[in-house]
Parts: sequence; C-alpha cells; structure tokens
Amino acid sequence: MDPTTSASLRSFIDYDPSHHFPIQNLPLGIFEHGGRVRAGTRIGDFVLDLALLEEKGYFPGLSGVFNRPELNRFLSMGQAVWKEVRSAVSHLLDVNTPGLRDNSGLRSQALIPYADVVMKLPVAIGDYTDFYSSREHATNVGTMFRGKENALMPNWLHLPVAYHGRSSSVVLSGTPIHRPMGQVKADDLEHPVHGPSQLLDFELEMGFFTGPGTSVGHPLDIKNAAGHIFGMVLVNDWSARDIQKWEYQPLGPFTAKNFATSISPWIVPLAALEPFRCKGPEQEPAPLPYLESPGDWAFDIELEVYLQDHLISQSNFKYMYWNILQQLSHHTVTGCNINPGDLMASGTISGPDENSCGSMLELCRAGTRPVQMPGGGERKFLRDNDTVKITGWCQGEGYRVGFGEVAGTILPAVN
Repeated sequence: MDPTTSASLRSFIDYDPSHHFPIQNLPLGIFEHGGRVRAGTRIGDFVLDLALLEEKGYFPGLSGVFNRPELNRFLSMGQAVWKEVRSAVSHLLDVNTPGLRDNSGLRSQALIPYADVVMKLPVAIGDYTDFYSSREHATNVGTMFRGKENALMPNWLHLPVAYHGRSSSVVLSGTPIHRPMGQVKADDLEHPVHGPSQLLDFELEMGFFTGPGTSVGHPLDIKNAAGHIFGMVLVNDWSARDIQKWEYQPLGPFTAKNFATSISPWIVPLAALEPFRCKGPEQEPAPLPYLESPGDWAFDIELEVYLQDHLISQSNFKYMYWNILQQLSHHTVTGCNINPGDLMASGTISGPDENSCGSMLELCRAGTRPVQMPGGGERKFLRDNDTVKITGWCQGEGYRVGFGEVAGTILPAVN
C-alpha cells in the first residue's frame, strides 16, 4: 500500500475531516500570487508553493519544473518522478516532520492562504477528447432521440465512443459562459434559423490528464496505460441541445459542444485515488483483447450537481461502463499519439435512477418534467444568470479525497 494514502496520516495543518484536501490528497495545480505564476499543491486551506521548495532543494534532481505556468513538463516525467515528489511533499507536511512545521520563516513563505491566490489552468491542453462512456446516459439520450429500440448504437457495447473536442475553449472553474449562438431547426419549421440556444445544458463529467506521450504509429498496450495517466479533474462539458439535435448527424457534435468546457483547478493524482478503485459494471459482450483491463479500474467518487445552490443530481463515477484505461487504449489503437497534458473527459455520468442523471436533458425528460426550484420556480434547461456547480469526493476512513468544485454562470448570448 502507498504510505501517502494511509488513513492514519496526519498533517500539522489543521482541517476538518470533511475537507476535500487532506494530506492523503496532495493535488497539483497552477496558481498566481505576488505577481508570479507557478505550481503548488493544496493542503487544507493553504497552497504549498512547490516552486519555492524546488528552489530550496527539496526535490533532488528537479530544476525549473515547478516554476512554470503549466504542469506539462512534470506530467511528462512519469510515475517514478511523480511518486518521489508526492512522497517528499507528504513527508514534509506530516505532523511528525519538523522541517517545515517548526521553521516559521519557511512556513510563511511556502504556505499561502488559498484565499490569497488566483488559480490558473493547470496544463497547456494540446488536445481534448470527450468520451460517451455511461451506459445509463447513452440509453437515456438515445431513447429520446431515436426511440427505445435504437437507444444504443450497434457499436456502443464494443468500444468507447468519443469525439475530438476543442481544447482552445476549455476554461477554468469560475469562468462565465456566454449562451451560444447557433443554427437550430424546430420540428414544425421548414428551414433552420440562427439565434441563441434555448436548450442550454450542463454535463456532469470527469476527466483525466495524460502523462508521458506516445509515438505516432505505436498503440498503447492497456497493461501500460495507467503509467500514462497522471490524475483527474471535474468537468462540465456544456451542451446546446437544440443546436446538437440539428447538427449531430452524420458526424456527431460540433458547434453544440465547442463553445465551452469547464474544469476544476486541482488535478487529483491517481495515486490519491488508488484506495477508492472498485469494480465497474459487467461488460457484456466481453471486450476485445486489447480492451481487457488488468484489474478493476472504476473509482468510487461521489458526485453532486447544484443549480443556484439547489442540489439537483447525485451520481457516482463508478457507474461508468468504459473505464479510463479502456478509453486511453482505444484512443491510441490506430497509432494515434498522445502528449503530456492531453485532456480526456468521461462523457456525461448518469446513474441508475432518475435522481442520478448527469444532465438537464435527462433530469427533465427533454423538458417534459421540469426541475422544481426552491421558492416555486422551475427549470427545463439553463437560463441566463443560472450558476451550475459540480463537486465530487471519495470518502475514506475519517478523511475525504475531494476535487473541490467546477462552477460556471451563464451570461446572455453575444450577437
């Protein structure tokens, strides 16, 4: 067992047992403070400045890795370096280690109140792929669009379906989202019209960032795939359903999805999630050999969605039919290469009951069953000035490993 995930670990930094960022987590992110942008980790309500620690020699062999505005170089270094840095930081923050605990000068420099920093995108995202890996979500949406008999397309149970997204419009949590303009066609009209989307939706997702890259022409063996995944974030892949309905055939999503994708600022390492790995759904028919996972690769991650601070959905990442190793391996099966810092999103995460749906489209049954809001209002889809917040965590014994949140507020369309 990795000692950095032990439930018995305690830090000299105080935090509540329900805090998302205990010593067992140690996520990585990019922050700005004092006019400088660099890498840090989160511990309780503080950010630990990794660039400063690197400068002072706490990470032997590393130079200029954390004093950068993105984590791509660190991600490229692979599991051995990731493990060494994580172990060093865990030891430094341990309640029994005096080096930082008792050095008031270093503590005042290295530990910065989270309220005093500005978070940035954690990586320079070269490529972004969005999967479609929840059987419940695919069935719900397929039933609405094509009928119950054709809900799942013939290929869905044989491979992780996906499309290539737009990395340039991936934004950090808290970034406002303008309602997209687009081309839509009502069923009772002969011709389409151009205007603001009226069926704007959220999508509850998670995503992982890749580590070491691969070469063009060389598929990634699923047995080695975990070594190419650093960690995970929360994702809201906003969707314009009316634009999507008109444009998605025959080539799939385009402008209905390319206007914005929001992510949480802290990347939670796979090492921190290891204690929460679990068995995923049974896969029938059995996947082809190149998609056979080495062990259980689902994760027990509780997920919640809030609209105007009103809880509207509760789901779990363990419901995903296709796991992250299968997604990455299938992505490269043709010889497609990956690079450090590529983002792979899960697709909407829906569960088995009506309260675990990962989108307004499903929660409201395509607008026929509105979500009831406090005070008597209701929502079928998102309105201007609505704020959507997604949060998630793994529950350990006396601690949580959380992701914080990904939030966004809808602004009016720009004509």
